[in-house]
Amino acid sequence: MATYNFTARDHSGTIQKGSLVANDQAAAAASLLERDLVPILIKVQEAKTKGKGLQLGGLKLGGRVKLEDKVIFSRQFATMINAGVPLTQALSMLGGQTTNKHFRDVINDAAKQVEGGSTLSNALAGHPDVFSQVYVNMVKAGEAGGLLDQVLERLAVQQEKDAAVVAKVRSAMIYPGILLSVTVGAFVFLMTYLVPRMSVIFESLGTELPWYSKLMLAMSDSLVNYGLFLLIGLVVLAVVGFRFVHTIRGKTIFDSILIRMPIFGPIIVKVNVARFSRTFGSLMASGLSVLEALNTSADGLNNSVFRDGLHKVASEVKAGKTIAEPLKALPIFPPIVGQMVAVGEETGKLDEILLKLAGFYEREVDTVVAGITSVIEPILIVSLGGIVGFIVVGVYGPLATLNNAI
Repeated sequence: MATYNFTARDHSGTIQKGSLVANDQAAAAASLLERDLVPILIKVQEAKTKGKGLQLGGLKLGGRVKLEDKVIFSRQFATMINAGVPLTQALSMLGGQTTNKHFRDVINDAAKQVEGGSTLSNALAGHPDVFSQVYVNMVKAGEAGGLLDQVLERLAVQQEKDAAVVAKVRSAMIYPGILLSVTVGAFVFLMTYLVPRMSVIFESLGTELPWYSKLMLAMSDSLVNYGLFLLIGLVVLAVVGFRFVHTIRGKTIFDSILIRMPIFGPIIVKVNVARFSRTFGSLMASGLSVLEALNTSADGLNNSVFRDGLHKVASEVKAGKTIAEPLKALPIFPPIVGQMVAVGEETGKLDEILLKLAGFYEREVDTVVAGITSVIEPILIVSLGGIVGFIVVGVYGPLATLNNAI
């Protein structure tokens, strides 16, 4: 989709200018006709670079909007709409009080588009780096149902829940990451600094070394003589792997491996199930159709295995099946998800059940994440101890043997 600037004439002959988001110019023209506007000029909007950060090799530097800023924006926007403040005025007020320059430019641009006749959802859709597809579609549903303030409040809650889950997973990875770095650093230091100095002593002994000492010396020689080539090879491998993971096939393979990993796999599954349930439930509560809600919820997930599976569910629902039936057939979803969705469809309370399901899996994530450190910490400590012990035995074993001989 792209943003188009338009010039059109309304039924009274007044010229109106603005912008909207559409798949192509024909779709933009059809959207204008639906608003009783006669298109005069439709032109694709050029990408703006002001305030959006420096681009370096496809990586955006600066111009980032924190999740906290969007949560505050959503809550304050909901309060203003509920109080009867006009959209353009509310957006202008919110844009004037935010401290993030990029976010201020985005809000002010949205205010101009709304003032020019665009819907709020179309105005926000022109800034996908700030407002996700889920956010835009929920706003669109809120506009259609006259529940914009409630939808914005739901969005704030949903963003907070998503952020809390991600933050807990990341914080649980910090300590194991530090331990792993210390383990690797200690191994490299000992093998490149201590062992080479001891090898000189071994050579002067002129005795046959045990196999484990020979293995240790061979590993040390490899790191000292070929360490730079090994580092370059790892960097090249990382770059190639990074590029491969960003292809469709590579992303699918990588995500499939992730959800099958011990310890981390169950967490990734629970996080995706929780995010899907909360997003789908929020979209349904906002009045979106089942198909739109399913496809939007799928697009809001980072794991391609879950995303592709949910798109298949949507296609089968379009063919006339219930949601629960194809959902139960997906092995990546726990059986309870399909059963709860079936109950929701039967009782007509699918949105409520999905939100309760999301809460359940968010608590499950909390429990599993809390136990990660207690599981990984002893493994890494034993690994560090094993590495140091191997080097100590390899170094002092021959010395002890020589001492006994003397």
